[in-house]
Amino acid sequence: MSKVTVYVIAYNEAEKIEEALASVAWADEIIVADSHSRDGTAELARKYTDRVIQLDFSGFGKLRNDAIGHASHEWIFSLDADERCTPQVRDEIRAIINDPQARDAYLVPRRNFFMGRWIRYSGWYPNYRQPQLFRKGKMRYTDDAVHEGFELDGSLGELKHAIWQKPFRNLSQTIEKMDRYSSLGAEKLTKAGKRTTMLGALLHGLNAFLRLYIVRLGFLDGWAGFVIALGNFEGTFYRYAKLAERSGAWRSAPPKDGDGAP
Repeated sequence: MSKVTVYVIAYNEAEKIEEALASVAWADEIIVADSHSRDGTAELARKYTDRVIQLDFSGFGKLRNDAIGHASHEWIFSLDADERCTPQVRDEIRAIINDPQARDAYLVPRRNFFMGRWIRYSGWYPNYRQPQLFRKGKMRYTDDAVHEGFELDGSLGELKHAIWQKPFRNLSQTIEKMDRYSSLGAEKLTKAGKRTTMLGALLHGLNAFLRLYIVRLGFLDGWAGFVIALGNFEGTFYRYAKLAERSGAWRSAPPKDGDGAP
C-alpha cells in the first residue's frame, strides 16, 4: 500500500486550520508549514499532527518547495488552510496512489463557497491551481512570490471530484488579501523587468473585471459574482499601480516650496 503526505501552508489561519486538518486526518502524514503565525495557528495544528514546522516566508513558491522537502512518503497532497478535502476526493486519492498505471501528478478541481452560496461561474469553478496530488520528486514549484507555477517531470491527470474552498471569512478579508497579493504581484512583475503607467494599471484592471464578469459569466453568480469581478479589478489595478510606483511613475518627494506647491 502506497502512503501519502499532506502538507498545509499557513499564516494566521486559526479560524480555518482545524477544519482543513480534520478533513485530511486519514493521511499517513500531515505537515503544517507555518510562517510564524501570531494567532495560535501552530498550537491548534498540533492537535492533529506533531509535524508542525516553522518556515520563513519569502514567497509562496519557495515556501511550498521547502514544505515538500520535509515529506516522508512517495505521494504528496497539497491542501491550503481554506480548502477542505471531501470524502469523495479522499477515496479517489487512495485509489490513485495504489494504481500501477497512475500518472505522476493530478490537478484537483475546487468548488468555492462565497457570500453564502456556491460559486458556479466567475472563473471560480472548477478553479484549478497547481497540481495538488503528485509523486515526490516529480514536481517542484517555481520560485515566484505569488501565483507560483510548477515544473513537472512526468505525466499529468485530473481528479474527477472536487475539494471545497472557503476563501474568505468576510469582505474585510478579501480586501486584506488583495492588498497583500497585489504587493507580491508587483514584486514579481518588477523582477521580470516589467514597467507600466497608471493608465496601463487601469486598463489591466478593466480587462480583469470584464473577463470574469462577462466572459466567465460572473453575472450569473449574482452579487457574489459582481464582488468577485470587482475584487479582481482592484487586485489587478493595484498590482500594476504598485508596479508603476516602483517604476518611478510617481515623485518620491513633494516639490520644493515655490515649485508647483499649492
